Amino acid sequence: MDWLLAAFVLLAALALAITLLLGARRQRRWRSRSSALIAKLNAEPGPAGVTHFDPAELIHLPAPVQRYLRIALTAGQPLVRGVRLTQSGFLNLSAAGDRWQPFTAEQQVATRGPGFLWNARVGLFSGLSVRVQDSYLAGAGLLHAALLGALDMARQQGGGELARGELMRFLAEAPWYPTALLPSQGVSWAAVDARQADATLADGTVSVTLRFKFGDAGLVDTVRAEARGRKVGRMTEMAPWEGRWKEWTTRDGMRVPLAGEVAWLLLSGRQTYWRGRLGKLRYRFSA
Repeated sequence: MDWLLAAFVLLAALALAITLLLGARRQRRWRSRSSALIAKLNAEPGPAGVTHFDPAELIHLPAPVQRYLRIALTAGQPLVRGVRLTQSGFLNLSAAGDRWQPFTAEQQVATRGPGFLWNARVGLFSGLSVRVQDSYLAGAGLLHAALLGALDMARQQGGGELARGELMRFLAEAPWYPTALLPSQGVSWAAVDARQADATLADGTVSVTLRFKFGDAGLVDTVRAEARGRKVGRMTEMAPWEGRWKEWTTRDGMRVPLAGEVAWLLLSGRQTYWRGRLGKLRYRFSA
């Protein structure tokens, strides 16, 4: 029977080697796809024109927006064309409860386009991790998760509600690159009240509107969508969605938040699923 045991061990070792080989190949494909997405993101030329912030373009904006942008920017501020940043924090992997797991991420943003790519590593247990890509490029959204970057767990790509949801994310995160909220950069503002205003951004056929609420200091407190697509099993449900920003500081002459959280506002209550803070922030400015 020794030969049977030896054969079993050999077959098991061969299966493990094949699994590792396939995993390594899939990881290389993951890295290759990331490189291709980054190249596409950086290739987006966008419209030329305004290169520096002129306070004169704020004249017709709602009062709380004027106040915020005058705090966040100074006259002559070069416009942000790209951002590279790092994040760390926790993701809630439960759709209805609390199952928080640590994550680290790198994100690249192009304000001309517009577009972004979020590459994250979410820790699980025993050294296992899930790699996640979240992006908006050329009018299409992408959400891709793979165990160890090799075994696909979820993948969505295309237009419709997915693209709208990703463009919402780009707009909600604009306080990290606040010149993108200027009218000259394609955002239109509508007054709501003394503390709130609606921002609308269109990219081709994809258009989104978010409500910005400003705090006592005049900075962005929350950003809310009345309906964003939320994946529940195989179905997509629409639900209110909100981001909160805090820990404001000055980077490269601009006031930006370093921490925040994002949540679904469900009938059962607030379901927070992202809590994080920024590490590095590297801007690329207009000439």
